[in-house]
Amino acid sequence: MENSTTLTKNKWGFRGNSDLKVEPVTTIRGALTLLMSNLNVSDGRPVIPMSVSEPSAFPCFGTAQVAADAIAEAVRSPEFNGYPPTEGILPARRAVAEYLSEYLPTKLSPDDVFMTLGGHQAGQIILHVLGGSKSNILIPRPYFPYVDVFAQKANLEVRFFNLLPEKNWEVDLDSVIALADKNTVAMFIINPGNPCGNVFTYNHLKKVAETARKLGILVISDEVYGHIVFGENPFVPMGVFASITPIITLGSISKRWMVPGWRIGWLVTHDPDGILKEHGIITSIKQYFNLSSYPPAFIQGALPHILAETKDDFFSKTLDIIKESAISCYEGIKDVPGLTCPTRPQGSMCVMVKLDISVFEDIKDDLDFCLKLAKEESVIILPGVSVGLCNWLRVTFAIDPLYLKDGIKRLKSFCVRHSKRA
Repeated sequence: MENSTTLTKNKWGFRGNSDLKVEPVTTIRGALTLLMSNLNVSDGRPVIPMSVSEPSAFPCFGTAQVAADAIAEAVRSPEFNGYPPTEGILPARRAVAEYLSEYLPTKLSPDDVFMTLGGHQAGQIILHVLGGSKSNILIPRPYFPYVDVFAQKANLEVRFFNLLPEKNWEVDLDSVIALADKNTVAMFIINPGNPCGNVFTYNHLKKVAETARKLGILVISDEVYGHIVFGENPFVPMGVFASITPIITLGSISKRWMVPGWRIGWLVTHDPDGILKEHGIITSIKQYFNLSSYPPAFIQGALPHILAETKDDFFSKTLDIIKESAISCYEGIKDVPGLTCPTRPQGSMCVMVKLDISVFEDIKDDLDFCLKLAKEESVIILPGVSVGLCNWLRVTFAIDPLYLKDGIKRLKSFCVRHSKRA
């Protein structure tokens, strides 16, 4: 006979959705939670956060005063107390269209712009719009760990193409062609590169567009790190090549303005030939927005002033700090046993570092490396398995320069202590 406890447990018919379960290391937040739980809190030293691109945590990366003032003014205005339109308020969409059009051969209209809760929601929306039981999407490896999860939840088969570290992380276009078939709907790229710190050249992006046209697919370009470049390659928006193949770009002010917590982004269609419209993509995007949440009205209300009035000296100041940190990180890792940077980072806020397990006495893999590093040195670095590459590390360098210097020093001490030569 069942006891009362068993009867009580079996009484209820509801269960958590098992489809929502993901391994901790398959998302940045999951991996971060795992690593933070492994910290030695009795260490006494400050934690060095080299895992998440969150520079706003440090005073040297404060946002522009004009942006803060615009938010304050919008909050005080009664104009932005109500529900905004699902696709975003017109002045915000117009401002984004003008901001992006400055770098494009074809001017965008407000109708091409949809306001979102940051870049995450923009990516989630387009993946759900393209989803289907027989469809597949091509995603780079390494990748930013939300694309694969969102794609799978949208009933899209995920197929990974390679990025080539020996060629500054360019897309392996041969692998793209080999993976694609009649059910492929799109390929996804990230430029400037997260997690690789690369910046694609104009010629390479043109080849990407030409390959997509040949395959009859569109290109989704995550450009959240747009304009955060400090190497020899300038930032080229993928929308430049919309006359070759249809383009969807995802963006936000999170990184360039150092305000990820404001959660304001956009999804933009580049469709001069009307291909997306003809195939129902625009209609599906609008229908999805009718079911989704939207950014707060007051942040949308502040956006036109933020985009138009922020001065170049704010951007140059933050870029100077990021560039020096990138160089410091790259040069510092050169002296760390078992770690190799294939290329010097040229953009975004992070870089991929190769981990040579054979150098170490008691390190099993990249996750083991990061867990022990957190426990012994209070340094948080993301394991490569979280972004699709085993035995690599994703290192974020956009932190306070003094913290970065200390973090590299602790990283070296850890690697020396665990190496076989020690």
